[in-house]
Amino acid sequence: MSADPAEPVYRNPVLDADWSDPDVIRVGDDFYLTASSFGRVPGLPLLHSRDLVNWTLVGHALQRLEPESEFAVPRHDCGVWAPSLRHHDGRFWIFWGDPDRGVFQVNAPEIRGPWTRPHLVKAGKGLIDPCPLWDDETGEAYLVHAWAKSRSGVKNRLTGHRMHPHGTELLDEGKVIVDGDRIPGWFTLEGPKLYRHDGWFWILAPAGGVETGWQGAFRSRAFFGPYEEKVVLEQKDTDVNGPHQGGWVRTPSGEDWFLHFQQRGAYGRVVHLQPMRWDGGGGGWPVIGDDGAPVAEHRRPDLPPQPTAAPATDDDFPGGRPGRQWQWTANPRDGWATHHSADGLRLTCVRTPDAHDLRALPNVLTQRLPGTPCTVEVDLRLDDGEPGARAGLAVLGDAYSWIGLQRGPDGTVRLVHRFAETVADQERDAAPPRPAPGGRARLRVDIGAGARCRFSYDTGDTADTGDGTGEGGFRPSGQVFAATPWRWVGALLGLVALAPTGQGHAGTATFTQFRIRIQEKRADR
Repeated sequence: MSADPAEPVYRNPVLDADWSDPDVIRVGDDFYLTASSFGRVPGLPLLHSRDLVNWTLVGHALQRLEPESEFAVPRHDCGVWAPSLRHHDGRFWIFWGDPDRGVFQVNAPEIRGPWTRPHLVKAGKGLIDPCPLWDDETGEAYLVHAWAKSRSGVKNRLTGHRMHPHGTELLDEGKVIVDGDRIPGWFTLEGPKLYRHDGWFWILAPAGGVETGWQGAFRSRAFFGPYEEKVVLEQKDTDVNGPHQGGWVRTPSGEDWFLHFQQRGAYGRVVHLQPMRWDGGGGGWPVIGDDGAPVAEHRRPDLPPQPTAAPATDDDFPGGRPGRQWQWTANPRDGWATHHSADGLRLTCVRTPDAHDLRALPNVLTQRLPGTPCTVEVDLRLDDGEPGARAGLAVLGDAYSWIGLQRGPDGTVRLVHRFAETVADQERDAAPPRPAPGGRARLRVDIGAGARCRFSYDTGDTADTGDGTGEGGFRPSGQVFAATPWRWVGALLGLVALAPTGQGHAGTATFTQFRIRIQEKRADR
């Protein structure tokens, strides 16, 4: 949540949407953050801030997922897991784990690129959450990573390697440097971030699971250990469940801060900013938050005031191009979106055998669900096309619901509203189809507390309101739909155009004036 720079305090979360597994660095007076992007494209989002509170999205480091053939279809919980962002030798570096292939890195001279193509540093299944360290004192380089039991049969331990200073390869077979099974009460140790401070090697790593866990700190005089541990952030009597997994950053004036996530169901993993200090004046353990408990609000960092800012959500799609906030659910193909000279997103009604299930479609353009109650609206026009061509606005997760337009066998366009339950393999009508004169509609989703979604529409037809009021304007459609997350990803807002299998061009759909209006009252708070 962005903050008024005139206020002396900020309020958490500072990023109130699914910016999962954040990592942060400072370069000069600028702070940069990246996050998990899993199977969405482009991946590895890049955010910028000058005050650690107000953030903007400035680009992505990964334009396509590789191997491209494997990500030609949605793999919502695969792909880019828990990246680490670093700046070394005049370049930006991002390391991440693909749980099915291994540890990758990309690098660039500037945050906006150009970024290199992904380079495989260590091949293997279940290698996740890697973090590099270049030790300026010795010139040595290291890498630590965690394990995903779903792929490797191993978890709750951290493995360390010596790394070539060029960041291209590892120099040994690796050694378990922290074994969570040997620490009473610890489980699901993962997400390590590696630092050098005050003569110690430090690993900040969470444990206990994303919804219920805590943040741990480990320290050793030697990289390969032995390490001692301490819990440095946990829920205590606050309402911030599972506060953990993030990064430490120091401001130019010497203040220390920690950015981490909180798992909030359909909203995904929202990002909190915690004050951090070192007990003993720097010679001891880190103390995060209010004596180890997360803060809901706090004095702002000692940094120059900045204008209120947040990652963009609204879009007029100038030239037919979606803004940076949008991601496809798989590697995009030529022809899905048409560039043109005016405003508006012109999507091709892509023919597919999976027209009955949006979760299986690669051509859904998505952005994150806001973490606060909001109203989402977009104008839609269904252009010339064949029977069965359809397009609409979706709330997408393990279950989904969408509202939009569909062309019938007689060529007329009707307003449709459909949904699919988590266990269902195809969608059903959420409301009876209704006429949509002119093939146009304004679509709306009101998202309230608990990510409960109320769909409505305005087709401009005042003759039949559909709700018995006898008035024009927006009309409710169907029952309230509770948004659901994927396994690791929060629910998504989506724009989609599709058609059943067949021959030839099936038509296009044009979306204009996409808007999200945030309400003042925060959901679930």
